[in-house]
Amino acid sequence: MDLRFSPEDEQYRLKLRTWLEANMPTEAAPSDQDADFAFRRAWQRKLYDGGWVGINWPKEYGGQGATLLQQAIYAQEMTHARAPQPANGLGIGIVGPTLMEHGSETQKQRFIPKILNADEIWCQGFSEPNSGSDLASLQTKAVLDGDDFVVNGQKIWTSLGQYADWCILLVRTDTDAPKHRGISYLLVDMHSPGVTVRPLKQITGNSEFNETFFDNVRVPKQNLIGEMNEGWRIAMTTLTYERGISSLATQVRIKQQLDGMIGYAGKTRRNGGTLSEDPVLRQDLAQAHIRVEVMLLNLYRGITSRLRGQPPGPEASLDKLYWSELDKWMQELGMSLQGPYSQLMEGSEHAVKGNWQYNFLRSRAGTIYSGTSEIQKNIIGERVLGLPKG
Repeated sequence: MDLRFSPEDEQYRLKLRTWLEANMPTEAAPSDQDADFAFRRAWQRKLYDGGWVGINWPKEYGGQGATLLQQAIYAQEMTHARAPQPANGLGIGIVGPTLMEHGSETQKQRFIPKILNADEIWCQGFSEPNSGSDLASLQTKAVLDGDDFVVNGQKIWTSLGQYADWCILLVRTDTDAPKHRGISYLLVDMHSPGVTVRPLKQITGNSEFNETFFDNVRVPKQNLIGEMNEGWRIAMTTLTYERGISSLATQVRIKQQLDGMIGYAGKTRRNGGTLSEDPVLRQDLAQAHIRVEVMLLNLYRGITSRLRGQPPGPEASLDKLYWSELDKWMQELGMSLQGPYSQLMEGSEHAVKGNWQYNFLRSRAGTIYSGTSEIQKNIIGERVLGLPKG
């Protein structure tokens, strides 16, 4: 395998770097969550004006029409530059690609442009209090009444629901069908009467996600994606994109954190020497380096498969399982390096500078959202390796 990028791709990388150098925000992101969201929304609009949103989307829908390798370069370079995340991450990452694959032309023309420019923010209404890993057991119902669906039920872990204008919503439309076959996929206006969003406080102190209630919410029939009761198939498309190429940005982020840990270990003394001289910690850091590089090679292998014409498939679970478990292990290593100081949150007088503690607390979520590690292992075993169901 040739891991080098072509001269054209390297020129693309240089063009992006040059634009970022000229346009990156000079001020730090606000610590207040609401202010930070407004900051990222303004940044996304700047990206949009510069033509740097929807990198591999077709040009007719406002994207660059870039290649898969250029999308990979974009993910890497944005993270290398520590650029803010765009506000409409779910819209760009999963809603737009799902609409382009399964939506009607009317739906594409209506919704896709406002995803890219952040005029309309999207959230995802999949999980429920009793239907997380077993997503197909969801109970939120939609009943057809004239030209509308009437939706009743509850969703949870609705990321950015408090800011969202629209929601991709899975609902049960046939209670007599097998659980995977009675689900439909709706686009729901979050400003509709009967929608209630309640933020949930996380262990990190933020409220990134919410619980969302639907009480006789009317959704026009034209907001159905695909055919009625065929929503599970479309949801699998969404989840495949959710577990896809964005992992390249995650690899860069984890590598940056590892570099910080190595620097900290080289200058911090404990028990008569630096942490990097401790044989156990030194081996842990070496193992971390190996795992981070293996992650990159695995991701390149997946990109190579796509370049050979293979569509995104269940192999995406390999990437999701690997990075989420690696991230959790890495953050635990960061706590070990700090010793007793690991108990101090950023802002305390003697706390280690950086967001190490926040990353440690946040890393638990990665092994749960987009399908738990146990679910990913089942998918890999059954759909990638062809093992029998237990």
